[in-house]
Amino acid sequence: MKDDLEFDMEMAREYDKGIRRALPTYDAMFRMVQSFLRANVQDSANVLVVGAGGGNEIVTFGTANPTWTFAGVDPSEAMLEVALQKAKDEGIEERVSIHTGTIEQVSFNGKFDAATCLLVLHFVETVEEKLSLLKAVKENLAPGSPFVLVTMFGDQSHPEFDERLNLWKAIWLDLTDLTEEDVDGMAQSVRELSFIPAVQIADLLEEAGFERVTQFFSTTLFGGWIAHTSK
Repeated sequence: MKDDLEFDMEMAREYDKGIRRALPTYDAMFRMVQSFLRANVQDSANVLVVGAGGGNEIVTFGTANPTWTFAGVDPSEAMLEVALQKAKDEGIEERVSIHTGTIEQVSFNGKFDAATCLLVLHFVETVEEKLSLLKAVKENLAPGSPFVLVTMFGDQSHPEFDERLNLWKAIWLDLTDLTEEDVDGMAQSVRELSFIPAVQIADLLEEAGFERVTQFFSTTLFGGWIAHTSK
């Protein structure tokens, strides 16, 4: 298991480097999410992290907010082990529980005070499955709780999407030694993900039972939304 964990930790480190190129405002996004959560929870918040594999949300928010507790959910047991190891390294593992599976499959005792779903929804293939995930998040939140969603978005049939994708490619070419052929191959893989337009994301959040739905940032192919459950 030790060798497997070391391999997964290396994968997580590679992800951490890559995501900051794919999403240039990655660290700023985390700061904005934290500010939103802090403004809308009590000191002893219990936070649900959907897609917690790798542990970045848990470690970032856990070290800066010592009275928060976290439940991390992810289908990948290996990446949840990475998240738990990162929590141990930071000395916050006593405030963290991990749960293998999708949010629809996992049961919890009680409701959460806040939830995040960062960089997950574009991996969920169908609109129906996306809605199911958002409904499950809402059902696990206490009334009036804040929720943050960050995902790739867009209408691939629209020229505006092509312009944003071109910028995304330019950033990779500018910041790495990858060739244009390499980046074109990455872009083709990106096009195979499940994109939906921003307006449809807002509609799904409202259909799932969230209110005060607001898009708070957009960078290249990525967008972020904040919302609340009804009181």
